[in-house]
Amino acid sequence: LDTRVVNGAATTSDALWAGVPVVTLQGGHFASRMSASILTAVGVPELITDSLEQYENLAVELGSRPGKLERLRAKLASNRHSEPLFDTQRFVSGLENAFEQMWEIYRAGQSPRLITVSDGAPVGGAAT
Repeated sequence: LDTRVVNGAATTSDALWAGVPVVTLQGGHFASRMSASILTAVGVPELITDSLEQYENLAVELGSRPGKLERLRAKLASNRHSEPLFDTQRFVSGLENAFEQMWEIYRAGQSPRLITVSDGAPVGGAAT
């Protein structure tokens, strides 16, 4: 289980690399959104919750349904070699793309906003 206000970040990444699913509660600021980004980058967004109730329910469900937990572990093992989190070149390409989008938003005098990248390319442009 991920910590609530300040997410695990490197700890979350290490746990996922080891094949251990991590349940997180996505917050509204950077420190409370890191694990959600990491879980998305490894292809298991189903482990991201938006409320304490969802967080608790998912934790209890995974703790009481070992088959579901095992399927998540298998998915992590499979995704380890296909998703961007552990694909350094793909990750860097996506990060560079994100920096380029942020720079263009800044240069246009716009306020910071949510941007989305996939495989190093924007998904439907910069999303709001």
